[in-house]
Amino acid sequence: MIWDWDWTREILPELLTQGLLVTVQATLGGAVLAFVLGLFVALLRRSRNPFVSRPVGAVMEFIRSTPLLVQLFVVYYVLPDFGVKMTALMTGIIGLGLHYASYTSEVYRAGIDGVPKGQWEAAIALNLPRHWIWISVVLPQAVRRSLPALGNYLIAIFKESPQLSIITVVDVVGLARELGSERFRYLEPMTVAGLFFLLVAIPASIFVRRLERRLGN
Repeated sequence: MIWDWDWTREILPELLTQGLLVTVQATLGGAVLAFVLGLFVALLRRSRNPFVSRPVGAVMEFIRSTPLLVQLFVVYYVLPDFGVKMTALMTGIIGLGLHYASYTSEVYRAGIDGVPKGQWEAAIALNLPRHWIWISVVLPQAVRRSLPALGNYLIAIFKESPQLSIITVVDVVGLARELGSERFRYLEPMTVAGLFFLLVAIPASIFVRRLERRLGN
């Protein structure tokens, strides 16, 4: 099969301005939800009340133990039967966010556990309120320690976004598939879509590694 450069130039703007845009929207929306919700979950799991920490831990374990595709299918196709209706893209963002919140919560927990015990003891000795200890002492250090791992999960969410096609979200891969079906030529659109992922993921991976080395010093 000979590469069709004319058709490649024809479909490139559409793949870039429509397909990649949806992929980026799903990635950023899912990542923000995962990072915020993950921190909230991490704090709940450290609650001294077992009626809070244990149910939250069980839910997170259930989410980690089931495939993302199944979760997306349930949120998009099953929840509307109970009156919960959302657009496909919003469903994808929520699905990605919930799924990866179960992982980022463990990252935050590790970051919190990594705060030296002396920091806690010094803050208590200064008679700081408990909420202020968390806000001004613990969380800034924990989040800083967690940044490299969170960066890796951002890349993972970006690479997982094509799975949203199961709920009719037309991302860059889904659009490439549609364009390919028009001419029964998938080489050009799928290759371009793959290159888009490489052009975003590789620089992001380099940045995360540099961030990890810098924060490790």
